[in-house]
Amino acid sequence: MTITEYFSSLFKGLHSLIKGMEVTGKELVTKKVTEQYPENRDTLQISKRFRGTLQFIYDDEGYHKCIACKSCERNCPNGTIQVITKMIDLDNGKKKMVLDKYMYDLGSCTFCDLCVLTCPTQAIEFSNDFEQSVFRRSVLQKQLNYLPEKIKPTPAPAAKPAAPAAAPAAKPAAAPEKKEETTQPTPADKPEAPQPNSENNENK
Repeated sequence: MTITEYFSSLFKGLHSLIKGMEVTGKELVTKKVTEQYPENRDTLQISKRFRGTLQFIYDDEGYHKCIACKSCERNCPNGTIQVITKMIDLDNGKKKMVLDKYMYDLGSCTFCDLCVLTCPTQAIEFSNDFEQSVFRRSVLQKQLNYLPEKIKPTPAPAAKPAAPAAAPAAKPAAAPEKKEETTQPTPADKPEAPQPNSENNENK
């Protein structure tokens, strides 16, 4: 190793050391914040993007949007989700496949969010609840559709509008009465007035 190479490597090492000490020095003077957990549960702020556990989305009436299409089950990389379905009879006499049980194993979940992204109806989401410590692994297997299943009533088929009553056939309009045309005699048809007899006038 030449002297040039020696001093070059020496200066590079000093430069990297200074860079590392710069980061350490910033953290040394930064104000420290200590989370008083679990005493601060009421004021603890957790990022909305934090993925704690999978859960169903229920509306105010207790309905969920899951249609049991099993898209989440097919896209789960390690078989965390199991969708169990059943067939029911509808009011209109038809059959429909609905959700029976939505089983989720939190212990094997990798929180990849593929199930939420591929759900066509946005029926599931990740909550930011991180307090999932238990003593038995079996407790981590959860049924997400915990409320009694409700089937929305099938809307009755719309009644066909009644055909409009046929309008009575219009009576043919009476033909206008023809006025009897009084033929007035033309001047040629008028009888000529008697001409005074010129001979008799002369004799008188």
